[in-house]
Amino acid sequence: MPDTSTGPGFGLGFVLHQTPVVALAEAGLYLPRSQTLIVSDLHIEKGSALARRGLMLPPFDTAETLDRLKRLMDRLTPKTLIALGDSFHDVDAGARLAPSDKAALQALVTHIPTIWIEGNHDPAPPDWLAGLRCAQLVHDGLLFRHEPTGETAGEVAGHLHPCARVVGKRGASVRRRCFVTDGRSLIMPAFGAFTGGLNIADPAFAGLFKSKVQALVPSGKGARAKIHAISQARLSGFH
Repeated sequence: MPDTSTGPGFGLGFVLHQTPVVALAEAGLYLPRSQTLIVSDLHIEKGSALARRGLMLPPFDTAETLDRLKRLMDRLTPKTLIALGDSFHDVDAGARLAPSDKAALQALVTHIPTIWIEGNHDPAPPDWLAGLRCAQLVHDGLLFRHEPTGETAGEVAGHLHPCARVVGKRGASVRRRCFVTDGRSLIMPAFGAFTGGLNIADPAFAGLFKSKVQALVPSGKGARAKIHAISQARLSGFH
């Protein structure tokens, strides 16, 4: 299970099924041994998809998501990038990209080996996008797929957009997106700007872990950002 060892920048280092990993406060996962960065559920162009349905939100979610990803990649300079599915909100999202966002995305992945894991929202990322496309991937001792199964040790998945409500000593609580892990497998937080969250006490998570879980919860921004490992006993919904 996660401990208090440190990783690059603002993260929490631990061993996930025999592989050293770092959960990052920016909602990415870093593998120091292979210098790999993993992000999940970018949901690019979710804002424009919602606008088509009449829900008008500021149309800047893609630019914000890509800017956050660029800043994270600039800080870590990874050798490989894995996008863990639902990188695009739907199969037409690539066609709705503003020219500036399309150029920014292409610039991010042109000079780094990138693996696009298939998601339920985007089984076929745009053809113009550089990188390898696959349903799942074994890399650095871990199995990467979009939807978690709980069947394989070392599984890293996304899809569920986990969040946790942490209960303080005086009964107050705070809700944050989070990683959730039992040390055997891990589910990633959603990276996208407009992505919501599902409480890890929800029945959708039942059976996906073999033992009690910890929520790895980001807090703070910039140089003050850090990850807190919160035991299941302090999480709302498990009592």
